[in-house]
Amino acid sequence: MSTFEKVAELIAEHVDCDVQSVQADTRFADLGIDSLDTVEIVMQLEDKLGKEIELDQKVETVGELVAFIEAKYQD
Repeated sequence: MSTFEKVAELIAEHVDCDVQSVQADTRFADLGIDSLDTVEIVMQLEDKLGKEIELDQKVETVGELVAFIEAKYQD
């Protein structure tokens, strides 16, 4: 499962929507996800990916979050 698929799955569960509706260009604001929700999602991602994620920049879309994780945390 790719990083994008893992992120999309978690977001879909968090906002209770179909995972197919979560695309790379989907904005968190459009899903009703605020900064507190983003922190919760990142914490869940840490558990799922087995990596500590320090989100030190603003991400506004699903694709930006995936790119951030892949750039900083891929082995």
